[in-house]
Amino acid sequence: METILSIAGKSGLYKLVSRGKSNLIVESLDDTHRRLPAFATDRVTSLSDIAMYTDADDVPLWQILENVGKQENLQLLSFNYRKVSAAERREYFSKVLPNWDQNRVHDSDIKKLLQWYDILVKNGITDFKKVLIPTNGTNIADRENETEVQSDKDKK
Repeated sequence: METILSIAGKSGLYKLVSRGKSNLIVESLDDTHRRLPAFATDRVTSLSDIAMYTDADDVPLWQILENVGKQENLQLLSFNYRKVSAAERREYFSKVLPNWDQNRVHDSDIKKLLQWYDILVKNGITDFKKVLIPTNGTNIADRENETEVQSDKDKK
């Protein structure tokens, strides 16, 4: 199981490779696959912890990415999300998540979500639920063990 991270102030997404005493070692999910440390002072967020506001309950990011994947047949986006107008992005997002809270979800949030979708698909990550569903535990081993236990339950 991979842990996909976003680091404030750094573009793109990162895969958790290892944990040090006072930092994380992450690898960029771009063509360089460059490894770098992320320190406690960096705002690091796991994509599994992100949700978007709707008129009802918050919807986890993996579910929204699955909706985009259905819209795009798990291919890269069919349009350039950077060049279309904010109104066109909002219209597209309304197809993906019809009841999103238009007051609390900003254009920059939609743009970032679409960027993340493209990055994940380029890296062959299309089973968003498996990769991004939140897990319990404070370390990688706990999370991996929980995933194995959940897999065994799903088989039964």
